[in-house]
Amino acid sequence: MTDPANTLRSLIFDVDSATNKATLSVLDQLRLPDETMYTKIVNVQDAWDAIRSMRIRGAPLIAVVAVLGLAVDLSSNELTIGELDLISGIDEVKAFVTTKMEYLKTSRPTAVNLFNAMDELKSFIDDDAIKTREEVVSAIVQHAYLMLERDVSDNKAIGSHGADDLLSRHVHPEGVCVVTICNTGSLATAGWGTALGVARELQRRGKLRSIAALETRPYNQGSRLTAYEIMQEQMPNPILLCDSMAASYLKSKGADVCVVGADRVCANGDTANKIGTFQLSIIAKEMGVEFFVASPFTTLDVELESGDMIEIEERPDGEMLESSGAPKGMKCWNPAFDVTPAKYISGIITEKGVLKPSADGTFDVKGFVSMHS
Repeated sequence: MTDPANTLRSLIFDVDSATNKATLSVLDQLRLPDETMYTKIVNVQDAWDAIRSMRIRGAPLIAVVAVLGLAVDLSSNELTIGELDLISGIDEVKAFVTTKMEYLKTSRPTAVNLFNAMDELKSFIDDDAIKTREEVVSAIVQHAYLMLERDVSDNKAIGSHGADDLLSRHVHPEGVCVVTICNTGSLATAGWGTALGVARELQRRGKLRSIAALETRPYNQGSRLTAYEIMQEQMPNPILLCDSMAASYLKSKGADVCVVGADRVCANGDTANKIGTFQLSIIAKEMGVEFFVASPFTTLDVELESGDMIEIEERPDGEMLESSGAPKGMKCWNPAFDVTPAKYISGIITEKGVLKPSADGTFDVKGFVSMHS
């Protein structure tokens, strides 16, 4: 097993200790696996464009890049620095920064991590102890760096909790057979990964028997990105599946567990994730295969009671039609996400622990959040 820190870097962030100026480059994931190219982010607009165009994607990484992009914009972008030079009062400075944060929220609507990150940052700079423009910028750069470190450590904790839970039941001497969808590894986070991080931790312990990835149309994050990570990490017995093969695979080949990521988990456990996750959960339930969600604690959104309240992003027709060979004039429906009802979910793995349904099959996400906040 190779060290993911040495093989896959979704971004490169650096802060000059002398000047406190930050720099950021992100891996253009639309070019993978054929080309590895990093793109510089110099302002908030660049960060917004990278998120919106899906050059970077994955709920945790979206949040991280938004915060890092803001830090770079405020500390290093001469145009923004010039605008700040024209502002005198600290309240006006904070309002200027808040406007940029609100704009970043518009890049993609479904993943709650982005909104939580911006709200957390706003609370951070609204502290009365921050009294100057320089302190605002310094606080944001510091917060960005700490967020980057925290994301990696949280992901490793998710992997550890998930592996502990799975290995408490699955005792095959060669380990666990895992099925996943979309991309939830190092490329979707600041490092290590969430759902794929669970598989990575199983592999580290010598307890990953095989891993199957759904290709995840129409963007093919599974075939382009997850398969790339799996091969880089030399995971055992890797299998790539068309999305339509999931039922046949679970029936004929067998699997112990499906582990997927999440962009938002509601108070009742309903979970928004990449389109195709819902149907995979139904198949898993029918086949008696466990179905786990792995996500950061910040993905839990207790403000929304159920999945019916989640805004589902719809992508342009061309993203689907231009790659499918469809005839001109054909219309399509292209939601980026779907919502898996809580009744299909075996548990929710976070860095705080694993939330399981109660005896009546319901999830107390609010209680879990309250306990660990």
